[in-house]
Amino acid sequence: MSLRILSYNIERGGVGREKAIASVIKSCEPDIVILEEASRPDIVQKLASACGMKAWGAVQGESLGFLSRVEIAEHAWHQIWLAKRQYLELVLAGSNARIFGVHLAAVHSNLTERRRAYELSSLLKSISRRQHGFHVVTGDFNTLAPGERLDVRRLPWRLRTVVYMTGRNIRWTTIQLMLDAGYADAYRIFHKDDGYTFPTWDPHVRLDYLFVPATSAPLVTGCKIVLNAPGVREASDHFPLLSEISEQAITS
Repeated sequence: MSLRILSYNIERGGVGREKAIASVIKSCEPDIVILEEASRPDIVQKLASACGMKAWGAVQGESLGFLSRVEIAEHAWHQIWLAKRQYLELVLAGSNARIFGVHLAAVHSNLTERRRAYELSSLLKSISRRQHGFHVVTGDFNTLAPGERLDVRRLPWRLRTVVYMTGRNIRWTTIQLMLDAGYADAYRIFHKDDGYTFPTWDPHVRLDYLFVPATSAPLVTGCKIVLNAPGVREASDHFPLLSEISEQAITS
């Protein structure tokens, strides 16, 4: 038995795409869904009902929300000073295991990469004070991992301009901070392919991740990008990331 965790950016609150998003989620059969751009609690509530989830949470105007079919003992949003978005903390009932949902600053540029690095460094300091055992950090990091390549030609003109104005060669440092902090990239445990998650109509970057402490990497039993669920390309501009965690991680 394993815990199935889905990270899914539902794009601009999911407005008008509730049925399609719910269909994608149900096809993945997750136990917990971490939602990004879930800024409309009414829509998150509709998704919970449509997907048969016993618990849900969202805050008007905030990005991070969640759905869960397993019992959640506690949940809270935490603010990082100067960060645009709060991060989400879930504590599983009967366990010390925690799930942290994140949505870092957007736009590809050296300037925003420095902002993301700041947000993540601050977040990791906060997490280190809150976690007391096994935990995962998952969500939309809006950045590329070391060695991965951004094809600037595939960006919209306005975003290409931002890249050129801030230095064409972006120094991708944010994910390296996670690795240096002792975390393992769950997708890379199982896959060497590109793993593009964005955008669904022209996939060319991997923005969505799940990390666990490297010492806990053997407890991750699967991680994949959901590419073929019915309607997934119409439901959002991101493909969801589905990870499986051994029951041992939750019960230990």
